[in-house]
Amino acid sequence: CHDPQGRPTVLDLLPRSERRGLHPIGRLDADSRGALLLTDQGALTLRLTHPRFDHEKSYRVWVDGHPSPQALQQWRHGIQLDGSLTRPARVELLERTKQRSLLSIQLKEGRNRQIRRIAAGLGHRVIDLQRVGLAGISLDNLPEGSWRRLRQEEWQPLLNARPCA
Repeated sequence: CHDPQGRPTVLDLLPRSERRGLHPIGRLDADSRGALLLTDQGALTLRLTHPRFDHEKSYRVWVDGHPSPQALQQWRHGIQLDGSLTRPARVELLERTKQRSLLSIQLKEGRNRQIRRIAAGLGHRVIDLQRVGLAGISLDNLPEGSWRRLRQEEWQPLLNARPCA
């Protein structure tokens, strides 16, 4: 909500009258783009950020080169990162061009720069990373830099979510 270097923040995308009490659920690094939920409900923040609630984050990621089937399989099963194995992920190859590949990635955790670090460890620099959904809420056709209010039927089930065993 505040950048020490004076750069614009996500709250700057909202009219001033809409900002009061809001905070982002999770974060995107400065080199990423896409879906970010804002709320004034601490309980919703907890349910969407704590791993025990098992919510998925969905990404579309362009990487340099062409990851091998073995590399994608390794990513799906987990990779050593920060001294422990990442949780299994869904990773699918969507498209290949001459020099790069588009991946669909679904994670149930969010370690610092996780996708970028795993891709680099597998030999593929991330060119573009876009979060396209969070906990079943999708960007759909929302233009970049735009926002919308969630309908109660979208956020209420998340607030009522029970932790996984």
